[in-house]
Amino acid sequence: MTAEQIDINIPIHGDMLHWGRRPTYEIVESRANGDASDVSRWLIGAHTGTHIDAPSHFIEGGASVDKIDLNSTVGVARVLDLRQVVAEISAEDLENAGLGDAKRVLFKTRNSTDALTRNVKSETWVGLGPDAAQLLVDRGVLFAGNDYMTIEAPAHVVEWPTHHILCGAGVVILENANLADVDSGDYQMVCLPVPFAGMEAAPAPTVLFRLPAA
Repeated sequence: MTAEQIDINIPIHGDMLHWGRRPTYEIVESRANGDASDVSRWLIGAHTGTHIDAPSHFIEGGASVDKIDLNSTVGVARVLDLRQVVAEISAEDLENAGLGDAKRVLFKTRNSTDALTRNVKSETWVGLGPDAAQLLVDRGVLFAGNDYMTIEAPAHVVEWPTHHILCGAGVVILENANLADVDSGDYQMVCLPVPFAGMEAAPAPTVLFRLPAA
């Protein structure tokens, strides 16, 4: 029986939502110019598009993207419906949404149909509060993802406590996941970050699979 597959990546292009600078590219070989094939070269930030933050993003000595255990990024993941949250996901919100004993979690918020769809940074978005981040660590969560270019809640982007808590515990963070068409529930997740040696972040193509009901 074939499993339904859901692509939760956002497309990469020059006018996209971005952190830092917009991605740019050049065509270095072209069939139109007589070359054997088309070849492009991109200048792109590691935090562009659907990507992971490795623990080394905030923690000295933390694992870089090429050292992450793929058991953290491949396996059963639980999508939590948090569309009712206005700005900051709390520990209580996670409990009410059905966190339970999940080891990999994705937060579906209003971002997927609002802030994530824009090509410039929004003034407001939904992020994970530090108390919720601590609950994830206490529960032994390995992987946490959200649907905006930062998992941090807007009120905390100076001190970055959620990142410090998650990265400090070795939790892999996925950002910019498009969950607009994903229902809450458990999925088989395959997230394969590009293994940039020694780096703090990388693009991370991610697909969810939901097996049909028996």
